[in-house]
Amino acid sequence: MKIGELAARTNTPVETIRYYEREALLPPPARTAGNYRIYGESHVERLQMIRHCRSLDMTLGEIRRLLEFRDAPNASCGEINALLDEHIGHVATRITELRALQKQLKSLREQCLQAKAAKDCGILQTLSEAVDPPPRHDSTHKHGLLGPTHG
Repeated sequence: MKIGELAARTNTPVETIRYYEREALLPPPARTAGNYRIYGESHVERLQMIRHCRSLDMTLGEIRRLLEFRDAPNASCGEINALLDEHIGHVATRITELRALQKQLKSLREQCLQAKAAKDCGILQTLSEAVDPPPRHDSTHKHGLLGPTHG
């Protein structure tokens, strides 16, 4: 099947498929004499797994490690469990950060309880004040759902 068919079967944008190929998450497809990419069922299955992992907010590095285990079916799954436990920890940290963000936003919203001229808006005045952003607990974990996405 051509890339457009793969995209339709997996509900994945063509550019995302190309991105996963560049990142070596998808193996290079065979090419026709006219240099068109030709994908098989193994690409469909692998892409579905990648998309499922992304829906769980896994990083490309985490997905790459899981795919390595998928490609070595006789390996122990102990490291897979450890990877998932680590990811659960990242999610818990992100939940804590999001709750703190929600609290800040609610506090900001309380700065302007009724509509008035923008020059008198407490929200705008508070946002104009210099403030240091809160530190992120884990800057090495790149979030999929809330950050830039590629599928």
